[in-house]
Amino acid sequence: MDLAGFAGWAAALAASIEGSSLATWVRASAWAYPLVNLVHLLGLTLLIGPIGLLDLRLLGLGRRFALADVSDALTPWAVAGLVLLIASGVLLFSADASPLHRNPLLQVKLACILLGLANALAFRRIWARRLADWDRHPPLSGRVQAFLSLMLWPVAASLGRLLAYK
Repeated sequence: MDLAGFAGWAAALAASIEGSSLATWVRASAWAYPLVNLVHLLGLTLLIGPIGLLDLRLLGLGRRFALADVSDALTPWAVAGLVLLIASGVLLFSADASPLHRNPLLQVKLACILLGLANALAFRRIWARRLADWDRHPPLSGRVQAFLSLMLWPVAASLGRLLAYK
């Protein structure tokens, strides 16, 4: 499929999503969009707060707390936030899918989210069993991953906020 064909397919998909009964409900209800937006904000808080704290710990702050314990305590909250963000984000997108799918801010936001997810999954796969030794031998590549995470998630959140002013 060439670029023009993909653009046409994406536009048709966005129009279909926007025309769905779920999207109509989000747009037409007096309380649905604001409520979904609040759930999105809650998800954002639950993701960025714990991930930010964990990333800072990975970068060397708060060494009096065992890294494995910090990870065990914060990761489930971040995952819950991510689930809320994805579910509410799909609903928010559906209400305005046709113009949003072409918006460069959304495209960069989605790229940041995908990079953040790939980074998190790679981090877990590579370092999960080696957190106990982290402070004695902090791996540079692991710290780079923590720094990337600390940058990617807030950038994605900021771009999402800017979408409201498109």
